[in-house]
Amino acid sequence: MRRFAVTILPLALTLIAASAFVPVSAQAQDVGPKVGDVAPDFTLPGATKAGVTSAPVSLSKLKGQTVVIAFFPKARTSGCTAQMTHYRDLWASMFNSGKGITVIGVSVDADTTLAAWAKEANFPMLFASDANGAMGKAYGAFNGSMENRLLYIVGPDGKIASTTKPFKPMVEESYTELAAQLKKITGAK
Repeated sequence: MRRFAVTILPLALTLIAASAFVPVSAQAQDVGPKVGDVAPDFTLPGATKAGVTSAPVSLSKLKGQTVVIAFFPKARTSGCTAQMTHYRDLWASMFNSGKGITVIGVSVDADTTLAAWAKEANFPMLFASDANGAMGKAYGAFNGSMENRLLYIVGPDGKIASTTKPFKPMVEESYTELAAQLKKITGAK
């Protein structure tokens, strides 16, 4: 019996680990707003490298701009840090230094946690704290405890212009594709 348990345990752990990752990607493909849909509005506590924002972050107040909504699981983790560091390092070339393009990183982290992380890493983008997952649910990103890594680009008209489900922060082509989508949507050269 002991040999059976020793043999089965690694197999069971492998199957559990595999099933934990496959459905998220497949499920993420089918949930949330689609290209052409009006982006669900939200109002959430905000943070920047300057601290917690005095006014909440609200999509409706950004109409007329291109808005990149980047859902991520948790501040200071390796994939999330890699993603936001790429955004910071490509800020001028990919996001036009924030002129006409607003980037919002969204997680369930507290606004104070996001502000501290942004300050430490000198992140130029805006962050939104979706502590109860309401925004993540509207966009199909909330998995019950944290946000899945999904990316939406909302056009100046308030409609979803592009989605990336899931966004792969450790794959360089993810950033190349994002830059190409932004150029197409904004008409930048």
